[in-house]
Amino acid sequence: MTTVEKKVVVKNKMGLHARPAALFVQAANKFDSDITVIKDNQEVNGKSIMGVLMLAAEKDSIIIINATGKDAQEAVIELEKIAAADDLDNIFRKSASPSLRAAVSKHTIKRR
Repeated sequence: MTTVEKKVVVKNKMGLHARPAALFVQAANKFDSDITVIKDNQEVNGKSIMGVLMLAAEKDSIIIINATGKDAQEAVIELEKIAAADDLDNIFRKSASPSLRAAVSKHTIKRR
């Protein structure tokens, strides 16, 4: 079984807030590997939206993405792209499933 671990700097200006966290979790769930995310010695399930949100990973936070399984390398590469992207809201609008976009926007406070 393969284990891959990567330190990543969160670059999105809002950190891994609702939309980016949802995109991260949606991507993580495409893989068979077990995925964990660590920030400041707190380890959470990378396939859990509540877990990822609990990390409160702000811009410039360092997180560690760990994947164990047959597709661990691919998982870490894809999740690193999401965590290190500086414009995740645009990525979210383009790639998240319609039901995920609707669910997140329903629970997001609109800025004026």
